[in-house]
Amino acid sequence: MSEHDLLRIAVPNKGALAEASAQLLTEAGYRMRSDSKELVLTDEANQVEFYYLRPRDIAVYVGEGTLDLGITGRDMLIDSGADAIEVRALGFGASRFRFAAPAEDSLTVEQLQGKRLATSYPGLVGGYLAERGIETRLIKLDGAVETAIKLGVADAIADVVETGTTLRRAGLALFGEPILQSEAILIRRSGDTAPDGLDLLERRIDGVLVARNYVLMDYDIAAADVEQASALTPGLESPTVSPLAREGWVAVRAMVPKADAQLIMDRLWAIGARAILVTDIAACRL
Repeated sequence: MSEHDLLRIAVPNKGALAEASAQLLTEAGYRMRSDSKELVLTDEANQVEFYYLRPRDIAVYVGEGTLDLGITGRDMLIDSGADAIEVRALGFGASRFRFAAPAEDSLTVEQLQGKRLATSYPGLVGGYLAERGIETRLIKLDGAVETAIKLGVADAIADVVETGTTLRRAGLALFGEPILQSEAILIRRSGDTAPDGLDLLERRIDGVLVARNYVLMDYDIAAADVEQASALTPGLESPTVSPLAREGWVAVRAMVPKADAQLIMDRLWAIGARAILVTDIAACRL
């Protein structure tokens, strides 16, 4: 913690993770900057200071103990080699790292031995290959690594892959297992005790992620069918069941996964539930 007892958190200043990180923290009740040129924002009400940094640098600042916590990608943490550890995944910014080479070469990972490999993440990829005893000549490029083979700089590449369309257009084919499944993560310095305020931050983040992924479902059903209905809507602990003025009927309320809400409504209707309502959750503490 800093001398003035504020929790210091590094957040991405730009790139794919920046907007989603700001949205998560805003929904968690923290102030975020309104001016993209602002480098530091103090949220006195929540006793937090936010530092807006390049995503690739965040793990270094946290690993050195300059800042208490940071939001970055798992790929960037591993690539940095910084003395920092993952606290938890944040549910956004998912990506996969894969090897690719000209389709006609039909390479395997083992055949990378002695070859030239272009990547924007030499630390990540080098560590992966070293664990498998494979020595390659790593060529660091910043972006657009798929052109490295065509221009004769490399024999293969390792890069972030979403759909693989860009690679196929360049005449490349994926090979080997995914190097890494990455996503946005919260990190802290390894070896240190957890900073004061981390528990509260995690509770707030949990509340946001649950609110995003669950909805409240209310419905009326005959008391005789409650057991069958509760099997469809068990809730996080158990559903809330309240008597109705209508003889032999009850009202039920439970949290259900948002992605399954329509299917659950169909199944409840089929067993006799009526007045089925779904409500979004703005925030929660569980």
